[in-house]
Amino acid sequence: MNYRSLVVSLVLVGAALISVSRGADAPVSEWKVGAPIVNYWAGPGYPGGSALDDAAAKQLKEGGWNVVWCNEKELDVAQRHGLRGLLTDPLLSSAAYNNDLDDPQKREVLDAFINRVKRHPALYAYHLRDEPSAAFFEHIGKVVAYLRERDPAHVPYINLCPIYANNEQLGNKGEPVAAYREHLKQYVETVRPNLLSYDHYQFTNVGDEPNYFRNLAMIRESSLTAGVPFMNIVQASCWVPDSAATPWAPRVPNGDEMRYLVYTTLAYGAQGISYYVYSYPKHEGGIALADGTPTPLYHALEPLNREFVAIAKELQPLKSLGVYHSGMLPPGAVALPQDAPVTFDPPVPTIDYPSGARVQGVLLGHFGSSDKSLSKTHLMVVNLDYKTERTVGLKSASPLEVFDATTGKWSPLGGPRAELRLIGGGGRLVRLNP
Repeated sequence: MNYRSLVVSLVLVGAALISVSRGADAPVSEWKVGAPIVNYWAGPGYPGGSALDDAAAKQLKEGGWNVVWCNEKELDVAQRHGLRGLLTDPLLSSAAYNNDLDDPQKREVLDAFINRVKRHPALYAYHLRDEPSAAFFEHIGKVVAYLRERDPAHVPYINLCPIYANNEQLGNKGEPVAAYREHLKQYVETVRPNLLSYDHYQFTNVGDEPNYFRNLAMIRESSLTAGVPFMNIVQASCWVPDSAATPWAPRVPNGDEMRYLVYTTLAYGAQGISYYVYSYPKHEGGIALADGTPTPLYHALEPLNREFVAIAKELQPLKSLGVYHSGMLPPGAVALPQDAPVTFDPPVPTIDYPSGARVQGVLLGHFGSSDKSLSKTHLMVVNLDYKTERTVGLKSASPLEVFDATTGKWSPLGGPRAELRLIGGGGRLVRLNP
């Protein structure tokens, strides 16, 4: 071998090693959210769940879901119904959990799989792993970079733990808030994700989990820092505990509580929502029974899913500039500043927050251009009491308009002062018309 050939060979070998090992230098992804995500966990197409057949896909489409779990063969089913596929495969999970990328034969098999699926019209994302410890972030980052090099148009998907995960689950030491903040920081810096996803189940048999808004706030902060969208996986069921002595366990939420979860997620700027679970063994509630029969939650979510997509799409070109609470201030909440472009008229009275209580008050999510010279222009107004309707008075220096999530149209509210009637847990998108 001459010198020139030797140099070329060494360069090629080095490039191959880099493609396997690097995480921080991952190539730029071409993936975009597109239509805001409405997904589910543990249902049709999910490993261990029922198949994604035409009947299940039709039900999901009619219910407003637009990203579905599937295997390689089920991508065709998703395509027939205009759905986007969150792809699962033992090759993907094996690469995420093991050192498959160090084995040339396993890499070759994985490459062949990627080449088969990456041009499928229904493919949206590759599922890699759920709730990994920080100890695995470096490895996951390598797998993400590897997939991104071979298919930059589709997103590698990982879901993160909630804030109430313990130190062992997080792989980070310290008190819960500090450990979780470090967990998110390490994940963003090491894995370089294009989508943040996490789960948090608020409704328990001993009251409402108090850190729901703190968790939302920390994920929102990480999302803005990384410049990537985020998805919130919320509660739609409860699992049957192994022991009746379990002190904390989720309960089955109702339709009003699901509305609260959807609209608070929107106010914090999410571009995706997912529900745990759709239908799965050892779980109560959910969105469908084992035979596919829709539950009351399916019917409650059918309009909410479409409202989520319509509002999140309207907010997609904008940036989340602030999220403020009036009334109760649960952990992680920020009070509405005095110089806010829109204020409450009459003011929302301050209420003490007992830990585990049902939060009451009003939430304002402020959105606008990322150009700091421009003011906040859009607001998500949410009634935080999911049991009681309330009327909210708003006042601004500019005329106000309200968005109809059903028709997709804006209409004037009659001037710079207006009143919004908000059902329990409900919200409206408002904008200032200069």
